[in-house]
Amino acid sequence: MTQTPRTPTNEHLVADLVRLLTVEKRASDIFAGPPQADGIGRVFGGQVLAQALQAAQASITDGKRAHSLHAYFLRGGREGAPIEYRIERDFDGRSFANRRVVASQEGDDGTPVPILNLTASFQLPEQGLEHSDSPMPEVVGPDDLRPDMEVRRELAEQWGDRLSEAQRGLMLRPRPIEMRTIDRLHWMSRDPQPPRAHTWFRVVAPITGEADTPELHRAIITYASDYTLLGTSALPHGLSWMRNELVGASLDHALWFHRDARADEWLLYATDAPWSGGGRGFNRGRIFNRAGELVASVAQEGMMRKRTAR
Repeated sequence: MTQTPRTPTNEHLVADLVRLLTVEKRASDIFAGPPQADGIGRVFGGQVLAQALQAAQASITDGKRAHSLHAYFLRGGREGAPIEYRIERDFDGRSFANRRVVASQEGDDGTPVPILNLTASFQLPEQGLEHSDSPMPEVVGPDDLRPDMEVRRELAEQWGDRLSEAQRGLMLRPRPIEMRTIDRLHWMSRDPQPPRAHTWFRVVAPITGEADTPELHRAIITYASDYTLLGTSALPHGLSWMRNELVGASLDHALWFHRDARADEWLLYATDAPWSGGGRGFNRGRIFNRAGELVASVAQEGMMRKRTAR
């Protein structure tokens, strides 16, 4: 008799995420990132970003903290194979440091093939002039919203046989990060929407013990910052990757950390897309904590093409 797989607990989901974002040192300034358990197809871009940041953070030993990263996606990574991260120590100053990271996977001929390059900048914490001209949007709080997973289950039921088994599995796969969306994301509606979205997110269980470090929280926020972002530029067009109407991929990703934040507490991700054209969409994001403080800013451009019938 075939047994139905057990649904993992929230604690197991978070433990798996911590494992995924824990890179292993293989040699001086060479690290390996583990693959996603039971991953299928192309590696999630947020995973490669977060693992690359973790590798860069592991090379900093004097208390400096990441305040920005800039990355280019070169090729799609494949699930099931580890990713190697090689570090270049471009600068080590008294207040700032810079690390360059190249992420690679073995190609068909066994030689490493770059899939992403990332540069991260680090700074010793210090006091300075402060202002913020980016007020938090006035939106409904997460306690008054349904989890996105409930919406996914309903849509999967409505779409029925229009979803392949692979699409259904990806759509309904338990996730370590819970999201609650105020607006309609691209996969929720066929109606054209303004290019703006607001989503609360946090990991589904508290992070405790030795794993509970500022570095891990920054890595998880980096991981989550690749969710919903590119899809914002699809909203005015009423099209979705989920319904197989678009072909797309992230091209680059920039993130600035303004203050420390916990990924196991609710954070608001406010995204907008001021432009799309030429087969690309440009997207921006702002991340706020519950106190209304701006935690991080994000920018990304991605390839976005309407799928044509063959």
